[in-house]
Amino acid sequence: MYANALMWGMLIIPWISLVLLKPASIRRFLPVSILGALLVTIVFEIAHAFHWWIIFDKAIIVPWGYITNTAYVYGFFMVGTLWIFKLAFHKFWLFILANIAVDGAFQFIMDPLFERAGFYRLENIAHWQLFLIMLGIALLLYGYQVWQESSVSRETKEEDDPYELKIFRREKAR
Repeated sequence: MYANALMWGMLIIPWISLVLLKPASIRRFLPVSILGALLVTIVFEIAHAFHWWIIFDKAIIVPWGYITNTAYVYGFFMVGTLWIFKLAFHKFWLFILANIAVDGAFQFIMDPLFERAGFYRLENIAHWQLFLIMLGIALLLYGYQVWQESSVSRETKEEDDPYELKIFRREKAR
């Protein structure tokens, strides 16, 4: 019961935190968060094939959760990615430090606690290797966001939201 509540909390509570963000920030960074969730899901698929870890029943909250930890990927990681980009994207060194801090805390503090609690067990991979994989994903995501920012239309004025869909944009009275 406790384990199930913890997993559902890891999935839902991060999404509630988004009420603190402006909708423009969510629209700006949601694509990179979705890409991050996709990449981490692929890592989980690879991990399943190479037996990097075993996810136990108490960590499974959806029927397909024996391969991908749904609560982590689509809750904590996806929303955490959005927050890190919102708070640190403007400076690369700050972005790297934030990712080192968050990934390090998760891999070297939280992961061992979750292992001891019996949510999963690492088999053929070490915590430092997972840390490097997550840092590599962060660098890929940063590059994607830089590319996305450069491809946003420059014809919009500063007061307009460049991430707003043009079909929903209201024409200003002249």
